[in-house]
Amino acid sequence: MYFLNGDRTYIKPENVCSDLSLQLQSCIEQLEKINSGKRIFKLNFFVDTNSNSEYDKLLKDVRAQVRELIGSDMLISFISQAPLSCKVIVEAYYYDPESWDCQMLSEGENGTALFRNGTTEILLGTVHANQNSDCKLNAEKAFDELVETFEEAQFPLNTIVRQWNYLEDILGFDGDEQRYQEFNNVRSGVYGNVFEQTGYPAATGIGMSHGGVLIEYVAVKSKVVYTQPVDNPDQVSAHNYSEKVLVGEECLLKTTPKFERARYLKYRDKKMIFISGTASIIGEQTVGIGDAARQTEVTIQNMQRLFSEKVLAALPDEAGNPKFGHARVYVKKREDYAEICKVVKHAFGSLPVVYILADICRNDLLVEIEGKVILE
Repeated sequence: MYFLNGDRTYIKPENVCSDLSLQLQSCIEQLEKINSGKRIFKLNFFVDTNSNSEYDKLLKDVRAQVRELIGSDMLISFISQAPLSCKVIVEAYYYDPESWDCQMLSEGENGTALFRNGTTEILLGTVHANQNSDCKLNAEKAFDELVETFEEAQFPLNTIVRQWNYLEDILGFDGDEQRYQEFNNVRSGVYGNVFEQTGYPAATGIGMSHGGVLIEYVAVKSKVVYTQPVDNPDQVSAHNYSEKVLVGEECLLKTTPKFERARYLKYRDKKMIFISGTASIIGEQTVGIGDAARQTEVTIQNMQRLFSEKVLAALPDEAGNPKFGHARVYVKKREDYAEICKVVKHAFGSLPVVYILADICRNDLLVEIEGKVILE
């Protein structure tokens, strides 16, 4: 990651026409070579699965293979989303061990890593709950684990600056309760007013085909780090949405999604903006319904507004020149992939991009994009 004097790299199978097991093996074997020059501490596996039992088996097998090959502890997230160019893509995060001390506080599905540099501490990790078919129960379990992790690490919840929320069947229903709305209700209950002074994390809420509820987080505790929310003037903040755009008409409780459009973070000479999962929404209404290319254009425009001259000028110090760092592009329908890819390439050129097949939090949204901006 950038503020750990590192970054991320994408690993793709050498033969994209082979079966899933061979593609997984190919990606894992490439890790040893990469890890000899860079210290990898986190791996995200994006892979399609046909059932929760297959998901659990693949996750167990991958953990065993990584441990056997690398021989050291790593954070592993197994995200049931199909890459659009092959059967599996691995996102590898690395850091500079000469600048940061890394301690693995826990392993497994609730893995946690603590990084220290002087008085600055950064907590990264994953909580995962896949014991129930009910989204609310999985969300409650995941957030219980999150709260417990932060208490043990002595991190306040409001130190979270970036969060990813992956939900199985995000647009589905448990009885009359819409699953994404159930998740939002649980998150609102846990967060309460703890973010009232600091603003919420930048976040992505996205669907996956199996795996229950998976939450990833980055939290920062430091007297020399400055962070604040960044708003898009063209969009209503998600946590201020009106009830009419919240899904699930029959839901008894409807709270808003608790995240910011983006979040600025400064640590010493490093400045960046985490850009949340962004979609084709102006105000609080979807734009370009049924038109994937138009939605992609509006989405990119929304992202660019988050690091426009006007927005950067409002930051408390000299922000520097913005450089877009990477993007994940979530595509709802496989048939829209080529059209979306064309618009993204026209806007970002050779930027490292990974395209993932995933359901999005509104029925009428066809694409969602997230990324980061480095301010040099």
